[in-house]
Amino acid sequence: MIELKIVHVAVYDTLADWEVGHTIAHIRSAAYQHSPGRYDVVTVAQSSEPVTTVGGMRILPDVVLDELDPADSAMLILPGASNWNEPSGNARFARAARQFLESGVPIAAICGATLGLAREGLLDDRDHTSGAAAYLAASGYAGGAHYREAAAVTDRNLITAGPTNPIEFAREVLALLDVYSPEVLDAWYRLFAHSDASAFPVLMAAGAQ
Repeated sequence: MIELKIVHVAVYDTLADWEVGHTIAHIRSAAYQHSPGRYDVVTVAQSSEPVTTVGGMRILPDVVLDELDPADSAMLILPGASNWNEPSGNARFARAARQFLESGVPIAAICGATLGLAREGLLDDRDHTSGAAAYLAASGYAGGAHYREAAAVTDRNLITAGPTNPIEFAREVLALLDVYSPEVLDAWYRLFAHSDASAFPVLMAAGAQ
């Protein structure tokens, strides 16, 4: 019996379903394939109450944030949600992200979650991206010089991406977790990002379709 490492995914009302769909589906499906890294996905919320995504899906969290210890996690994924745009929106998750990074555990944030990290000061000295530079600048953070016009950016255990780049976000997460070999990950990206049919046999051979 293979013991799976755990990737935690933050869940909260108005979570943007599409932003992490590729990421969490392929992390979990790889656990049952011949892949270098094998993980399970566990959801974490601020309370045990169900949350409702922007697409209307109801999620019953697996654990609550107060119980989450970075030592028990391989990564914390922070999806976007409209409540990140509130003055103190999801601030507890932003503080948890600081704890994770200080413990050497990766964080992956997309869309509005990057604003929360900016407010927390976690983007002040790391290369990063988001939906737009002006979006983060409104937080008053000190990291504007480190903003990159890119689909997704990884710097020292921190992955960031904008809302229109869920596939690039997934690629960075899968790479950092070593879910697939570089050859298979390249094929995965060519297939899902560019519908490159020549990538499919590579994925089939690796059991990673």
